[in-house]
Amino acid sequence: MSIPKSRAAVSAIAGLSALALLAGCSSGSSESGASGESGSASGGGGGDIVIGTTDSVTSLDPAGSYDNGSFAVQIQVFPFLLDAPQGSSDVAPDIAESAEFTAPTEYTVKLKPGLKWANGHDLTSSDVKFTFDRQLKIADDNGPSSLLANLDSVEAPDDTTVVFHLKSENDQTFPQVLSSPAGPIVDEEVFSPDALTPAADIVSANAFGGQYVITAYQDNQTIAYEPNPSYGGDREPASNDSVTVSYYADSSNLKLAVQEGDVDVAYRSLSATDVSDLKTNDAVNVLTGPGGEIRYIVFNFNTQPYGATTADADEAKALAVRQAVADLIDRDQLADQVFKGTYTPLYSFVPEGLTGATESLKGLYGDGNGGPDADKAKSTLETAGVTTPVELNLQYTPEHYGPSSGDEYALIKSQLEDSGLFTVNLQSTEWVQYAKDRTADVYPAYQLGWFPDYSDADNYLTPFFLDGGFLKNHYSNTDVDELIKAQLVEGDADKRADLIGQIQDEVAKDLSTVPFLQGSQVAVTGKDVQGVNLDASFKFYYATISK
Repeated sequence: MSIPKSRAAVSAIAGLSALALLAGCSSGSSESGASGESGSASGGGGGDIVIGTTDSVTSLDPAGSYDNGSFAVQIQVFPFLLDAPQGSSDVAPDIAESAEFTAPTEYTVKLKPGLKWANGHDLTSSDVKFTFDRQLKIADDNGPSSLLANLDSVEAPDDTTVVFHLKSENDQTFPQVLSSPAGPIVDEEVFSPDALTPAADIVSANAFGGQYVITAYQDNQTIAYEPNPSYGGDREPASNDSVTVSYYADSSNLKLAVQEGDVDVAYRSLSATDVSDLKTNDAVNVLTGPGGEIRYIVFNFNTQPYGATTADADEAKALAVRQAVADLIDRDQLADQVFKGTYTPLYSFVPEGLTGATESLKGLYGDGNGGPDADKAKSTLETAGVTTPVELNLQYTPEHYGPSSGDEYALIKSQLEDSGLFTVNLQSTEWVQYAKDRTADVYPAYQLGWFPDYSDADNYLTPFFLDGGFLKNHYSNTDVDELIKAQLVEGDADKRADLIGQIQDEVAKDLSTVPFLQGSQVAVTGKDVQGVNLDASFKFYYATISK
């Protein structure tokens, strides 16, 4: 079912047309020792599916998480107003019956009638209003409320009508935001309006409205799912009998589990070496699909060398330090040596394949052609009066972004130190603590990765660089803010792409972050498993999987 659209909504969808490049194979390509099966939309074999992952869950409550591990759970059990159908990056109704701009700053959604939560509660527009009101009120540091920067208020005039009042006109991304981590609808009779709700309370109340309910939950150990007979959205019913997800601390154990048949699907994240090895194993299939994942270093503008709150604060010197790091990063070496080609070099903030993507960093830093340049880095530091070697405290998390993070950041440390311009103090912290520390100014420079909330260039710009965004690294540029706001409401696709390019150029001069790699999605399955879909929606749904 298509969404009724105003001209603004049509433009928003048209602006995503370049994603055809990413969506070339909607269910993932397969590599194995024998011919592989990449699956289909409906699956059909049923069975009990076991999935293994090294991801971790920050919070089952959608207001308290903004990470892939948590969202991977939420998309199975919570309903969305709009979502991307299989094989597409465009949004369509889930529990909505229709959605359209009814005024430049008014987006109206009509719900399907008679919706129910799994616990029997009515699912109405009141739940929708409650959901978005609490996101904005809680505004958790690790939550997705920054995605709702353009949301002014929500109105529920009757049980099936929701009116979103927006701050800016013709928001080209708002339909996509409704499918993002800010979009899972929650049961107002269970969730707290002003505080995060514990997972145990959510599970015991059976407060689910997606394709599955959770029947057992052991935090970052196992989650057991069963199909939800009350699901009223547009996605296909689950084609399996149950799903159990096992969480692994070590990717080598996950590799062993999938090759021994202890798990049916291994998804996020095996090391590049493990993936390469499994491609030669006749007992499994290795599936790959389009990926919007990026890897990057964040600088804290307060605590980095010469940052605003340091004893020797100097804005020009702080910029020179960031520029020197950008001059020294060898992306090709990282892609080939650490990731065995499963990641490719990235030279801007928006990944290749999305409308408006540029290579803004390529000409500005290093040798001007994508490679490192130690002489240029040295000159940059000398010109700014920076004494070398610069002491840089660099933090990473060992498993959350995959098991290769240790090798990745050890190589970055070597690249910086081999120049003689830096002394790098490299340290690691487990994700749960890391997620808290990074927003508390603990790390002067640190690792993050990004898996997109929705398939639009804005998702790599607004959360990162709009003042008050997710990074909370004290970066602020009013010119960038104005450009970001302008592209959000620009209905002309060509003009919007130009604005997106300008934003990348401006941020490249400031270097709030240094992005360096872009990845693909990878899943490894048993030979009897079908229905695993890795597509341009960048979401991994369990309901299509069967054996």
